[in-house]
Amino acid sequence: MLISIIVPAFNEERLLGESLGAIRAALGSFSDRGWKTELIVCDNNSTDSTPQIAKAAGARIVFEPVNQIGRARNRGAEAAAGDWLVFVDADSRPSAELFSAVANEISTGCYLAGGSTVRLDEDHTKAKWVVSLWNLLSRNCTLLAGSFIFCQATAFRAVGGFSEELFAGEELELSQKLKRLARKQGKRIVILHQNPLVTSARKIHLYRARDHLWFFIRAVIARRKMLSSREACFTWYDGRR
Repeated sequence: MLISIIVPAFNEERLLGESLGAIRAALGSFSDRGWKTELIVCDNNSTDSTPQIAKAAGARIVFEPVNQIGRARNRGAEAAAGDWLVFVDADSRPSAELFSAVANEISTGCYLAGGSTVRLDEDHTKAKWVVSLWNLLSRNCTLLAGSFIFCQATAFRAVGGFSEELFAGEELELSQKLKRLARKQGKRIVILHQNPLVTSARKIHLYRARDHLWFFIRAVIARRKMLSSREACFTWYDGRR
C-alpha cells in the first residue's frame, strides 16, 4: 500500500514548515502498518520561499502556474503514485491519531473516501460557533472539508478530481461526485471526528467578520457563478497570509 500526501501551497512560507513537520511526524501511523508514503507539495506559483521550505522538509515538489487551489490539488494528484491520496492544506496540522484513523478506515475496505472535522488553532468564540456549525453539517450531510480529504486514487480519477472551474467550494462538488460513485460501488464516505484536524485561524485576523458574511450571502445567492470568479473568492487569492 502506498499513501500519497498532497499539499497545495501558495505563498505559505509562514506556516508550511510547521505543517510539513506535523505531517512527517504523523506518517508513522502508516509506516507502522508496513505501508509506504510519499509527500508531495504543489507550489502554486508562489513568490516567496515556499518551494525551498518544502524541499528542506524532504517533499517532492511539483509546480502549477495557474493560481487555483483545485488545479494545485489536481496537479499534485497527477504526480502521485499512491493507492490512496490524502490532501492536506498547507495551513493545517494532522495528528498521528488522525492518520491512524484514516488507516483504520482504509483497511476495512468499506470506504471510498473520507474527511475530518476541523478545529481552529486559536480560541475565538464566534469562530468556534461557525466551525461547530460546519462540523455538524459536514457529518450530517457527508461533506468533505477541503483542508483534509482522503480518497482512493482510482475513485478520484474516475470522478475527474477537483473542478478547475471553481475558485472555492470545489470540495463540496467533489463530495457529491464521490457520494454518487460510492453508492454505485456499494461503498461509503466517512467523516472522522474523534481527532479533528487542527487548522489555522489566520483568516479571522486577516479579514473582517462582515467580509466573511458578505461572501457567504453572495455565494448562497449566486452560487456557481460567484464561486467561478477569482475576484469574488478574494479571501483565498488576494495574497494575504
